Amino acid sequence: KGEGHVEGEKVENPDTGLYYDEYLRQVIDVLETDKHFREKLQTADIEEIKSGKLSRELDLVSHHVRTRLDELKRQEVARLRMLIKAKMDSVQDTGIDHQALLKQFEHLNHQNPDKFEPKDLDMLIKAVSARYK
Repeated sequence: KGEGHVEGEKVENPDTGLYYDEYLRQVIDVLETDKHFREKLQTADIEEIKSGKLSRELDLVSHHVRTRLDELKRQEVARLRMLIKAKMDSVQDTGIDHQALLKQFEHLNHQNPDKFEPKDLDMLIKAVSARYK
């Protein structure tokens, strides 16, 4: 009662309701570990973020951050593939186009499942923005 937040304490964010909410949170957490990117994020206005200008800053983050983002993307692609397989198994339809199914996941670039690139950050931002228009 009446207690403020302890410095360094993480504040819980409400669930966005997005099926890729965990991926979104992990990407943000990793990006915020990079001092340069965190500063750009804090000073950017909403239009800079939505336009993709902020995504270009991804080229300037540390190698460690990029490696972690690549790992997160591979995990997300694996998760989506499991969802597709489960959907296929439940329907037992052998004529499913895997690429068409992957295209419905607009929060990442499915053409390059191994590397997190500025395009991935841009697609993630645009997918979240479209959800909250």
